[in-house]
Amino acid sequence: MTKKASDGKENCTEHFEDKEKNDVTEASTVQEESSQGIQSFVSRIVELETELSKQKEQSDKYRDELLRKAADFENFRKQKEREAMMASSRTLENIIRELLPVVDDVKRVLQHAPLDSEISVEARVYIEGVEMVKKNLEKWLVHKGVAAIESKGMKLDVNFHEAISQIDHPEVEPDTIIEEYQTGYMLGDKVIRHAKVIVAK
Repeated sequence: MTKKASDGKENCTEHFEDKEKNDVTEASTVQEESSQGIQSFVSRIVELETELSKQKEQSDKYRDELLRKAADFENFRKQKEREAMMASSRTLENIIRELLPVVDDVKRVLQHAPLDSEISVEARVYIEGVEMVKKNLEKWLVHKGVAAIESKGMKLDVNFHEAISQIDHPEVEPDTIIEEYQTGYMLGDKVIRHAKVIVAK
């Protein structure tokens, strides 16, 4: 082998050795960079997961607050509705209480009206008018949920009746109502005026 060929071979070997060293160095650098990139990526994922967890906690906190506020508002709304209904019921009750004496007066007028045979043609028109007023009043009361309390022939019940007098009446049992002096009324389940009655001793 000539010196030139030998030198060429050595150069070639050196070149390949250098290239191999460079390739190993490059591969090691790439591997290090890749490892650093993966670590950076994993670190970023951990950061994002932590941030997501914090945001979820914050979101749950806001959601709970919103639900509490919604529940408070619903309770407030229901309370106001109840108060409005109670106020409306009290107002209606007061109106009915004020109207009942008028109903009593109309009934008394009709109770003391002369018999049909004694009524003149002119007076009959007025009595029919009073009867119509009575019917309209009673219809209005029924429409508002008002009902008269049954009394005559019933046993005295202090929840519904108020005894204003007692008289001897041997034909009935004691505490039986024999006369109704003033009609009592209920609004729904509530007594708005007790019936004033006369009972047997």
